[in-house]
Amino acid sequence: MPDLKQLKTQFLEYLEIEKNRSPKTTENYDHYLGRFFSFASASGRITQPQQITEEIIRKFRLHLNRLTAQDGEPLKKVTQNYHIIALRAFLKYLAKREIKTVSAEKVELGKQEERQIDFLESNELERLLNSPEGTDLTNLRDKAILETLFSTGLRVAELCSLDRDKVDLGRGEMPVRGKGSKIRLVFFSDGAKKILQQYLKERTDADPALFIRIPPKNAFEKYDNLRLTPRSIQRIVKKHAVRAGIVGKNVSPHTLRHGLATDLLQNGADIRSVQAILGHSSITTTQI
Repeated sequence: MPDLKQLKTQFLEYLEIEKNRSPKTTENYDHYLGRFFSFASASGRITQPQQITEEIIRKFRLHLNRLTAQDGEPLKKVTQNYHIIALRAFLKYLAKREIKTVSAEKVELGKQEERQIDFLESNELERLLNSPEGTDLTNLRDKAILETLFSTGLRVAELCSLDRDKVDLGRGEMPVRGKGSKIRLVFFSDGAKKILQQYLKERTDADPALFIRIPPKNAFEKYDNLRLTPRSIQRIVKKHAVRAGIVGKNVSPHTLRHGLATDLLQNGADIRSVQAILGHSSITTTQI
């Protein structure tokens, strides 16, 4: 029988090939399981799946609860649960292969903190969307980002991955590859289409990305990759929230995603439609 190290490798390959999980998800599972195996081995050499016990898992959960993150703060409950979710998925994989070990059903998730979500009032949203002023490329880009986030409900990583040759502004739509490599169609509002047209008209570079860093004037040719990162998008949204005078709220790209969902529901959309637009695999996520 393969040992735990081999089984972990086979499990990660299973996630990648058969479950079509993203490279980032596979990388995270590798990290979470690696932390569990390191802990388990420290308390006694464990090489076989049948050596995993409920007691070891209980001690691991206690270890996670006492662990501190890089900022010196305790690990958040949601982060602790990510470790347990990865471990349960691994145990289910072993059961699928009829390899004897602890049943995944015996490993329960811990109770998490209630998620705090900051919603924008209609006047705050209007001020945020109108914050980028002027017709220079930077302001056109920022306004296009804000309008696109609100009209499509895209996740920030999805927004960053957009290529301009995939945007159909005539039809006002675009295919997006979301979590689990699932493709869905998203639709732009009239406001988003208008500002995207203006923004793209001003672009003189050949970069394929829809949203890019703006280099110094006439210096586009010096940069190989101008695509914005999720962190850059977050900074842009936060900058304009401050400019719009929105105080006491943590405004992020996800705030605009929640804003779209709220707007749709208040205007009569059913929750299944909202689920499809947001790209949720589970209706429970949409309900939350």
